[in-house]
Amino acid sequence: MKLADSRKAHFSVDMLLLWLIILALSAIYYVERKKRFERIWKHILQIPGPEAKLLIGTNYKLISCEDIFERERRRMREFFPIYKTWIFHTPFVHLADPDDMEVSESTPSRKNCPIAFTFQKILTKPIHITKGLSAEKMFGDWLHGGLIMITGSKWYRRRKLLEPSFHFNNLKTFAELFYVEAQALVEDLKKNCHEPYTEIENYAYRYTLCCFGTTSLGFQLRDNDGTQEYLDNAARFKRHVVYRLEHPWLLHDGVFKFTALFRSFKQNLRRIHEFGDNIIRERTKALESVADAKPPMLDLLLKARSQRGDIDDKAVKDEINTFIAAAHDTSAASLCFTLMLLANNKEAQEEMYEEIVKSLGKNEVPSYYALSQLKFMDRCISESLRIYPVAPILNRIAGEEVVTKSGHTIPKGCNMLLNVIDMHRAPEIWDEPDKFEPDRFLPENVAKRHRFAYLPFAAGQRNCIGKKFALVELKAALCAVLRSFVLEPVDRPEDVKCINLGLMKPVRSIRVKFVPRN
Repeated sequence: MKLADSRKAHFSVDMLLLWLIILALSAIYYVERKKRFERIWKHILQIPGPEAKLLIGTNYKLISCEDIFERERRRMREFFPIYKTWIFHTPFVHLADPDDMEVSESTPSRKNCPIAFTFQKILTKPIHITKGLSAEKMFGDWLHGGLIMITGSKWYRRRKLLEPSFHFNNLKTFAELFYVEAQALVEDLKKNCHEPYTEIENYAYRYTLCCFGTTSLGFQLRDNDGTQEYLDNAARFKRHVVYRLEHPWLLHDGVFKFTALFRSFKQNLRRIHEFGDNIIRERTKALESVADAKPPMLDLLLKARSQRGDIDDKAVKDEINTFIAAAHDTSAASLCFTLMLLANNKEAQEEMYEEIVKSLGKNEVPSYYALSQLKFMDRCISESLRIYPVAPILNRIAGEEVVTKSGHTIPKGCNMLLNVIDMHRAPEIWDEPDKFEPDRFLPENVAKRHRFAYLPFAAGQRNCIGKKFALVELKAALCAVLRSFVLEPVDRPEDVKCINLGLMKPVRSIRVKFVPRN
């Protein structure tokens, strides 16, 4: 009995000590967390924003991605140029002032400035290159390890390796290849031009994917059996992302893994990655017999892998999956929006057609130089990208404390959402911002604006690596389409609802009527 009582006493003491240790560690953890959150909240609470509910945050209503997009546009109009939101306990600071994107190096001191702030360079400062939480949640599974998602020294090395693929000298040879694909696009559109309208999304996606395959992968995709399957799987993946965004508890991976949707999601993701893997295998076999003075991007990656540097098998796969997705998705969306805007603006459409015929004739295959001379087309594309920017919101992590022009402080480590779409449509910056007006981009008008008031491809070191590629690709398509068709409006800009999936997308495929030219 005494032995049993002694053991019980020892057990009780041990348990007491264990609980005391747990309580002490919990107290230390609580105090440290409290200090950290007080430091963050002290600044965050000074930033205006919508009412937040305890534990849930500001986005407590379950609404569609379409409504989320419209809600955030209303919030920015109410609180312009800065406001905060909360998703559960995580703060997000939304910005739409060009001065907060980039300003002069000449910085007024806090001491002498009537408003206590110092100008910051968010987009142009290397310390702010890390993508934020929303980018990872939306496309981390698809694009993880690729240029869009990585950061730090790894990102710098990878960017340096890939930049030659998009060099001016390569673009000069790409232009004619783009036009070959653009003519194939026209032939596809002719098959349906007798219909009341054409849903152009799939046509645009196929065109841009095939352009990227021909030029950057060294791989013909137009007649490839897997091309349409890939496009279908990519569309399905984006529907999964939309569903998760509309049901925020599914953004927690621990919850998502126990749903039926997760199994479908993983199966779909595997098929998407298989498409890229097949291209890599085929190109690897062909590489030994290829002697290309200007090797496509895939060849650069494969050669870097063979030299056993920073690039291994996984890195090649990550980059190919990233660029296949980004290169076709962004340009296709921009092409759809531009065709719709031209269909709804007859004068601009006819002026562009006349410029094409005057510069190129009705049948000439345009060279890179010839495309570069289409100045009115440049202005129309720029105006389309103003109204519908490729990336409507840029998500960055504050690498250091940021003080905005308005005098608010964004703590280090906080998610910053740089609202390009709201800056592009701000009446404080643009007259009649919802109107399609290409002459906004005449040189004399551009010179009057803040140079960071227009950011269709982001800016700074982390700008879009393929922006010139995308613009030449767009111009080749517009040349081919306008030479062959008159565009008639079906959907009007005011009726087109959009969502943000890292890039700006219409909720439903845009419809245009293609009338063959005589």
